Amino acid sequence: MEHFAPINAISEAIKLAVAPVFLLTGIGAILSVLAHRLGRVVDRVRLVERRLPQVSSDEYRQILQMETSTLWRRITLVNWAIRLSVSSALIICAVVMCLFIGDFALFNMGTLIAVLFVAAMLLLILALLLLLFEVSISTRKMLQGVEHLFVDST
Repeated sequence: MEHFAPINAISEAIKLAVAPVFLLTGIGAILSVLAHRLGRVVDRVRLVERRLPQVSSDEYRQILQMETSTLWRRITLVNWAIRLSVSSALIICAVVMCLFIGDFALFNMGTLIAVLFVAAMLLLILALLLLLFEVSISTRKMLQGVEHLFVDST
């Protein structure tokens, strides 16, 4: 006689897995924002690096080199935020898998699930902090550019 999992055990495992799946959706939205920011910064760095050889003024060349340096720092931050977000999503996938396996396994996976979930949240927190830091660099540089325009016009 074969052993089949009762339908209510399977439905309970599905119910438990729904919350982490919603979290995966949120991480997907964050990844979309990060990918968009990365694309915009990469486009800007390409534009600035294309202009650099054409500049004759040392002062303007220095400004463009400083901007390039800042843009590469932003690229690094967003790249790490993406890596951390994807790692968080992968761990959430492992949590969902453990929820299903744990419902049918003979051993308790509660501690493993809790540790994985906490690890996923820590990675997501770090990713969001990197995003916040990147946005603050972007805003600060933008405001410096606006201040420079006001100083030049007076």
